Amino acid sequence: MHLVILGNGISGITAARHIRKLSDHQITVISSESQYFFSRTALMYIYMGHMRMEDTQPYAVDFWDKNRINLVFDHVISIDFLQKSLQFSSKSKISYDKLLLTVGSASNRFGWPGQELKGVGGLYTLQDLEAMDDASRDLKRAVIVGGGLIGIEMAEMFLSRHIPVTFLVREKSFWDIVLPPEESRMINQHLIEHHIDLRLETELESIEDDGQGRVAAVHTNRHERIPCTFVGLTAGVHPNVRWLKDSGLEINRGILVDSFLRTNIPDVYAAGDCAEIRYPDEGRRPIEPVWYTGRIMGEVAAYNLCGLTVEYHPGHWFNSAKFLDIEYQVYGQVPPTIPPEQDSICWIHASGKKSIRLVWRKSDDVLLGINLMGTRYRQEVCMRWLDEKASIRKVLEELELANFDPELFTANEDEIRALYTAKTGVEIRRKSRRSADRVWQFLRQS
Repeated sequence: MHLVILGNGISGITAARHIRKLSDHQITVISSESQYFFSRTALMYIYMGHMRMEDTQPYAVDFWDKNRINLVFDHVISIDFLQKSLQFSSKSKISYDKLLLTVGSASNRFGWPGQELKGVGGLYTLQDLEAMDDASRDLKRAVIVGGGLIGIEMAEMFLSRHIPVTFLVREKSFWDIVLPPEESRMINQHLIEHHIDLRLETELESIEDDGQGRVAAVHTNRHERIPCTFVGLTAGVHPNVRWLKDSGLEINRGILVDSFLRTNIPDVYAAGDCAEIRYPDEGRRPIEPVWYTGRIMGEVAAYNLCGLTVEYHPGHWFNSAKFLDIEYQVYGQVPPTIPPEQDSICWIHASGKKSIRLVWRKSDDVLLGINLMGTRYRQEVCMRWLDEKASIRKVLEELELANFDPELFTANEDEIRALYTAKTGVEIRRKSRRSADRVWQFLRQS
């Protein structure tokens, strides 16, 4: 059986690896972005000079031959699902028995005048990185549009080369559609302290042409003209599926798949950023363009392509990132505005660079989510609390178990418990060391 995977990102390559573990099927992976799989999250470190391109490739060049995974570096322009074939831009074709689509995301562009000028780019593909690197020579100022994680990465990249950055964010506070107010304000201040020209409640209206097809300036809804020669469009991404709209695939925002990652077309599956789950698990979104969900989807797709029925259930929401040098972790559900049926406490370090937020349901005191800024918790501990539907009181008693580096950082658990006591009138004491040791032993064994 010939299994073809279109896309060599984390979903596609994870699928290829697990197919080889499970079977002796013929495997072909197709990509027009890069010849070999690379870590997309490491793109920024190539620009910053911390890594070379080859350093971002997890597998040696001979890995593919050893595992009999055929790599094709070409661009697919169309798919004939009836004939089970893919047409390349090079005029050749390839046939498949089963097909996995892992075609990723594309940067959002909202029809701004001038968005096709030279010097306008996103930060998703290897080609985006190359264009950004070319544009950075003699760059006097960059303007970044869109306040999210990709925008923060791009700002850090420019700062590493001492290029001034203006950040246009349409919201009242940075990423306040995701972060609660205290955490959002922390990032606002952090950006300003790093000399980023943060313009809140400011939207891009147009990009000015210098008369030779290049960026000269941006114009905002505040009637400002900001001179620049690079504009970074980082206002999110969307599934890269527009070229498949009339192909017969059922597409909403992404390619619609069931819990086995099957599309509406027999023998065709989809995974990763381009896939939209028809009926997502509670607390999960239909499309989640993050690394670890792509990896899980790739493994699930491999089992189903090999005839072993496995459903996709990613578990509790988790994400991690960094805002310049402030680390960020979230476990479970932490809404930007805490609804009336929920409650939370938010401990903020005196430095203003660290915070820990715990969210719970009022009716039964069950922990719902944890937000961490500038600090880190042990993932296995947080996931156990969520799995067990632990009460907020139990979590506070065991809080030391989650401390990732207790030998390196000052403990703050007593301060967090005091916040809860001040809010509720209920005093919480640390679980005895003997009890905590038993819990920790359980975690190590599980």
